[in-house]
Amino acid sequence: MQDVLVIGGGVIGLSLAYELAGHGVRVTVVDQGAMGQEASWAGAGMLIPGCLAKARSPEARLRAASFELWPEWTAQLREETGIDNGHRLCGGMELLLPPGSKAWEAEVNGWREEGVTVEPLDPAAALQIEPKLTPGLLAAYRLPAMAQIRNPRHLKALIAACGQRKVTLKTGVGVHGFHREGQRIVAADTTDGRLPSGQFVICSGAWSARLLSAAGCASSIAPVRGQVLLLNALPLPFTHVLNVGRRYLVPRPDGRILVGSTEEAVGFEKRNTVAEVAGLLEFALSVVPRLKAATLERTWSGLRPGSPDELPWLGPVPAHNNLFVAAGHFRAGLLLSPITAVVMRQVLLGQATTIPLEPYAAGRSDRGSEPTLQHPTR
Repeated sequence: MQDVLVIGGGVIGLSLAYELAGHGVRVTVVDQGAMGQEASWAGAGMLIPGCLAKARSPEARLRAASFELWPEWTAQLREETGIDNGHRLCGGMELLLPPGSKAWEAEVNGWREEGVTVEPLDPAAALQIEPKLTPGLLAAYRLPAMAQIRNPRHLKALIAACGQRKVTLKTGVGVHGFHREGQRIVAADTTDGRLPSGQFVICSGAWSARLLSAAGCASSIAPVRGQVLLLNALPLPFTHVLNVGRRYLVPRPDGRILVGSTEEAVGFEKRNTVAEVAGLLEFALSVVPRLKAATLERTWSGLRPGSPDELPWLGPVPAHNNLFVAAGHFRAGLLLSPITAVVMRQVLLGQATTIPLEPYAAGRSDRGSEPTLQHPTR
């Protein structure tokens, strides 16, 4: 019997398995599909900076703690597997386009209060940094510390590293219920039969609510579709990640540019639509007109695990002493995966957590809460 059964093989589940195995825990990961092929693969890989010493909101603390872990995780995975996940400092720019926003100055001040270096730019200064931006730009600010990774490469590294740490990975295994003895789960009921374990962690992304319901815990985690485009343009017309509100352009060194992303409450319908693809293309051209000569290489979509307050559920599932959840990361699953793995390892092993987990408690009442994530992450 394994010590821990992780249900869900996305970036959250794989990161947790990797972290636990590094502390001598026997782990099995099951996924109803292939490992790392849902929202984790579909994202753009933006790593938004933070400063844990000055972070005040629950979102800022979680983001800052995770951002600080990324260089260490990248180096460790490269050392163990030889796989480069594409982590690099690229900087990011938030752009203000017509008709503008009354919240612009407050947003800049918010970064300063968080202890994150931010450089306000007038249009001339912004165009000096990125000359191919639209001449209709009203203003911009730059976050020099913003970084990025290549999602597929990072997932490949995690899968390889889990294998080297003797994690058992089972694909095509769906979980549809649990067997209990009092407040304790003794086995998961799966398409591969009953799987016993000492502890169980639900890391099933947009599919987590169904399993939480099976455990008697109502959850507002729900799928939110995001559509993404991949363009190809060499030479690259810009090098910074470009954000406009909750949409983005992410340049890769090989000339690829990711354009995203939509937010659509359409249930578990994962496909691209003409209207949204056209809207994303229009957005890209409004930011960098030079992209009209780029090649449209590919489109895809993913289902993010959304929650009303845009914060994940982390920790024990109420009324159970060996069932846990790490889900509901919405647009920030990749960014928050290292800290999620660390704090969940600490919870499972009875250790003090790096940051307080009360704001992310499973079963909390988050309906009607104000969203806390202000910046697009994938």
